[in-house]
Amino acid sequence: MNITWFDDDVYKLLLRLSINFVFLTLIIRYIYYNKTNRKDYLFTYYLIGFIIFFICFSMRKLDIDTGMGLGLFAIFSIIRYRTSQIEIKEMTYLFIVIGLSVINSLASKKISMLELGIINVFILSMTYIMEYKWLLKHEANKTILFENINLINIEKEEELKAELERRTGLNINRVEVGNLNFLDDTAQVRIFYYADEQNVFDYTNPIK
Repeated sequence: MNITWFDDDVYKLLLRLSINFVFLTLIIRYIYYNKTNRKDYLFTYYLIGFIIFFICFSMRKLDIDTGMGLGLFAIFSIIRYRTSQIEIKEMTYLFIVIGLSVINSLASKKISMLELGIINVFILSMTYIMEYKWLLKHEANKTILFENINLINIEKEEELKAELERRTGLNINRVEVGNLNFLDDTAQVRIFYYADEQNVFDYTNPIK
Protein backbone atom coordinates (compact mmCIF):
# COMPACT_ATOMS: atom_id res chain seq x y z
CA MET A 1 0.00 0.00 0.00
CA ASN A 2 1.25 3.46 -0.91
CA ILE A 3 0.58 5.24 2.38
CA THR A 4 2.38 8.40 3.45
CA TRP A 5 2.86 8.42 7.20
CA PHE A 6 4.64 11.75 7.50
CA ASP A 7 5.57 14.77 5.41
CA ASP A 8 6.60 18.38 5.95
CA ASP A 9 2.99 19.57 5.75
CA VAL A 10 2.49 18.28 9.29
CA TYR A 11 4.49 21.26 10.58
CA LYS A 12 2.39 23.63 8.48
CA LEU A 13 -0.76 22.03 9.84
CA LEU A 14 0.33 22.40 13.46
CA LEU A 15 1.50 26.00 13.00
CA ARG A 16 -1.64 27.15 11.22
CA LEU A 17 -3.86 25.20 13.59
CA SER A 18 -2.18 26.95 16.53
CA ILE A 19 -2.71 30.35 14.93
CA ASN A 20 -6.33 29.53 14.18
CA PHE A 21 -6.96 28.24 17.70
CA VAL A 22 -5.44 31.31 19.37
CA PHE A 23 -7.39 33.86 17.35
CA LEU A 24 -10.66 31.92 17.46
CA THR A 25 -10.31 31.70 21.24
CA LEU A 26 -9.66 35.44 21.55
CA ILE A 27 -12.74 36.23 19.46
CA ILE A 28 -15.12 33.54 20.70
CA ARG A 29 -14.19 33.26 24.37
CA TYR A 30 -12.86 36.68 25.28
CA ILE A 31 -14.88 39.01 23.04
CA TYR A 32 -18.15 37.25 22.16
CA TYR A 33 -18.73 35.29 25.37
CA ASN A 34 -17.72 38.14 27.69
CA LYS A 35 -20.27 40.33 25.94
CA THR A 36 -23.19 37.91 25.66
CA ASN A 37 -22.57 35.12 28.24
CA ARG A 38 -24.16 32.69 25.79
CA LYS A 39 -22.59 29.26 26.20
CA ASP A 40 -24.84 27.62 23.61
CA TYR A 41 -22.91 29.16 20.70
CA LEU A 42 -19.41 28.41 22.05
CA PHE A 43 -19.73 24.75 21.07
CA THR A 44 -20.98 25.68 17.60
CA TYR A 45 -18.34 28.30 16.85
CA TYR A 46 -15.38 26.23 17.99
CA LEU A 47 -16.41 23.01 16.27
CA ILE A 48 -17.44 24.67 13.00
CA GLY A 49 -14.19 26.64 12.96
CA PHE A 50 -12.00 23.57 13.44
CA ILE A 51 -13.98 21.36 11.07
CA ILE A 52 -13.81 23.95 8.28
CA PHE A 53 -10.10 24.44 8.95
CA PHE A 54 -9.37 20.73 8.53
CA ILE A 55 -11.65 20.40 5.50
CA CYS A 56 -9.99 23.29 3.70
CA PHE A 57 -6.49 22.19 4.65
CA SER A 58 -7.18 18.70 3.33
CA MET A 59 -8.83 19.97 0.12
CA ARG A 60 -5.91 22.33 -0.51
CA LYS A 61 -3.53 19.38 -0.84
CA LEU A 62 -5.66 17.93 -3.63
CA ASP A 63 -5.08 20.95 -5.91
CA ILE A 64 -8.50 20.62 -7.51
CA ASP A 65 -9.73 24.14 -8.24
CA THR A 66 -13.26 23.17 -9.24
CA GLY A 67 -13.62 20.86 -6.28
CA MET A 68 -12.30 23.55 -3.98
CA GLY A 69 -14.86 26.04 -5.21
CA LEU A 70 -17.74 23.61 -4.89
CA GLY A 71 -16.50 22.58 -1.46
CA LEU A 72 -16.38 26.16 -0.21
CA PHE A 73 -19.90 26.80 -1.47
CA ALA A 74 -21.03 23.72 0.43
CA ILE A 75 -19.24 24.87 3.56
CA PHE A 76 -20.80 28.32 3.56
CA SER A 77 -24.24 26.84 2.92
CA ILE A 78 -24.25 25.38 6.44
CA ILE A 79 -25.01 28.87 7.70
CA ARG A 80 -28.63 28.18 6.74
CA TYR A 81 -29.52 26.10 9.77
CA ARG A 82 -32.84 24.29 9.66
CA THR A 83 -33.43 24.78 13.39
CA SER A 84 -34.30 28.06 15.08
CA GLN A 85 -33.37 31.26 13.29
CA ILE A 86 -29.93 32.64 14.15
CA GLU A 87 -29.63 36.29 15.24
CA ILE A 88 -27.75 38.61 12.88
CA LYS A 89 -25.01 39.22 15.46
CA GLU A 90 -24.45 35.50 16.02
CA MET A 91 -24.50 35.04 12.25
CA THR A 92 -21.74 37.64 11.92
CA TYR A 93 -19.58 35.88 14.51
CA LEU A 94 -20.18 32.60 12.70
CA PHE A 95 -19.04 34.19 9.45
CA ILE A 96 -15.90 35.52 11.19
CA VAL A 97 -15.13 32.05 12.55
CA ILE A 98 -15.60 30.47 9.11
CA GLY A 99 -13.63 33.19 7.33
CA LEU A 100 -10.63 33.01 9.67
CA SER A 101 -10.56 29.22 9.48
CA VAL A 102 -10.62 29.29 5.68
CA ILE A 103 -7.89 31.96 5.51
CA ASN A 104 -5.62 30.21 7.99
CA SER A 105 -5.96 26.85 6.29
CA LEU A 106 -5.71 27.93 2.63
CA ALA A 107 -2.86 30.45 2.87
CA SER A 108 -0.28 29.50 0.24
CA LYS A 109 3.46 30.08 0.03
CA LYS A 110 2.74 33.47 -1.57
CA ILE A 111 1.35 34.67 1.76
CA SER A 112 3.98 35.07 4.45
CA MET A 113 3.31 34.26 8.09
CA LEU A 114 3.60 37.98 8.84
CA GLU A 115 0.82 38.77 6.36
CA LEU A 116 -1.27 35.97 7.83
CA GLY A 117 -0.69 37.41 11.30
CA ILE A 118 -1.69 40.91 10.15
CA ILE A 119 -4.96 39.56 8.73
CA ASN A 120 -5.80 37.75 11.97
CA VAL A 121 -4.82 40.68 14.18
CA PHE A 122 -6.82 43.13 12.05
CA ILE A 123 -10.00 41.01 12.18
CA LEU A 124 -9.52 40.50 15.92
CA SER A 125 -8.94 44.22 16.52
CA MET A 126 -11.94 45.31 14.46
CA THR A 127 -14.18 42.82 16.25
CA TYR A 128 -13.02 44.11 19.63
CA ILE A 129 -13.37 47.78 18.66
CA MET A 130 -16.84 47.30 17.20
CA GLU A 131 -18.01 45.27 20.19
CA TYR A 132 -16.51 47.22 23.09
CA LYS A 133 -15.64 50.72 21.85
CA TRP A 134 -18.01 51.86 19.14
CA LEU A 135 -21.08 49.81 20.06
CA LEU A 136 -21.13 50.03 23.85
CA LYS A 137 -24.92 49.87 23.93
CA HIS A 138 -26.52 47.12 21.87
CA GLU A 139 -30.22 47.79 21.37
CA ALA A 140 -31.87 44.38 21.30
CA ASN A 141 -35.53 43.63 20.66
CA LYS A 142 -38.16 41.06 21.42
CA THR A 143 -41.49 40.40 19.73
CA ILE A 144 -44.38 39.96 22.15
CA LEU A 145 -47.88 38.65 21.57
CA PHE A 146 -49.86 41.22 23.56
CA GLU A 147 -53.51 40.53 24.41
CA ASN A 148 -54.54 43.85 26.00
CA ILE A 149 -55.44 45.52 22.73
CA ASN A 150 -57.08 48.43 24.52
CA LEU A 151 -53.61 49.84 25.23
CA ILE A 152 -52.70 49.81 21.53
CA ASN A 153 -53.40 53.49 21.14
CA ILE A 154 -51.16 56.47 20.49
CA GLU A 155 -52.67 58.25 23.50
CA LYS A 156 -51.84 55.29 25.77
CA GLU A 157 -48.26 54.81 24.67
CA GLU A 158 -46.83 55.40 28.14
CA GLU A 159 -49.38 53.02 29.71
CA LEU A 160 -48.46 50.36 27.14
CA LYS A 161 -44.76 50.80 27.85
CA ALA A 162 -45.31 50.62 31.61
CA GLU A 163 -47.39 47.44 31.28
CA LEU A 164 -44.77 45.80 29.09
CA GLU A 165 -42.01 46.74 31.55
CA ARG A 166 -44.04 45.26 34.39
CA ARG A 167 -44.53 41.98 32.54
CA THR A 168 -41.04 41.57 31.12
CA GLY A 169 -38.97 43.20 33.86
CA LEU A 170 -37.03 45.12 31.20
CA ASN A 171 -36.24 48.82 30.95
CA ILE A 172 -37.80 49.50 27.57
CA ASN A 173 -36.59 52.32 25.31
CA ARG A 174 -39.33 52.25 22.72
CA VAL A 175 -42.23 50.16 21.46
CA GLU A 176 -43.42 49.35 17.94
CA VAL A 177 -46.82 47.87 17.16
CA GLY A 178 -47.05 45.32 14.36
CA ASN A 179 -49.95 43.12 13.23
CA LEU A 180 -53.33 43.58 14.89
CA ASN A 181 -55.80 40.72 15.26
CA PHE A 182 -59.20 42.03 16.28
CA LEU A 183 -60.73 38.55 16.22
CA ASP A 184 -58.47 37.42 19.10
CA ASP A 185 -57.91 40.93 20.50
CA THR A 186 -54.13 40.47 20.20
CA ALA A 187 -51.29 42.44 18.69
CA GLN A 188 -47.67 41.80 17.76
CA VAL A 189 -45.62 44.28 19.76
CA ARG A 190 -41.86 44.72 19.42
CA ILE A 191 -39.99 46.15 22.39
CA PHE A 192 -36.48 47.65 22.23
CA TYR A 193 -34.03 47.74 25.13
CA TYR A 194 -30.31 47.86 25.87
CA ALA A 195 -29.26 44.23 26.33
CA ASP A 196 -25.89 45.16 27.82
CA GLU A 197 -27.61 46.80 30.79
CA GLN A 198 -29.86 43.82 31.53
CA ASN A 199 -29.19 40.14 32.11
CA VAL A 200 -31.25 38.83 29.21
CA PHE A 201 -30.66 37.07 25.89
CA ASP A 202 -32.05 37.78 22.44
CA TYR A 203 -34.45 35.18 21.12
CA THR A 204 -36.59 35.45 18.04
CA ASN A 205 -39.64 33.53 19.26
CA PRO A 206 -42.54 35.71 20.41
CA ILE A 207 -43.29 35.77 24.14
CA LYS A 208 -46.53 36.50 25.96
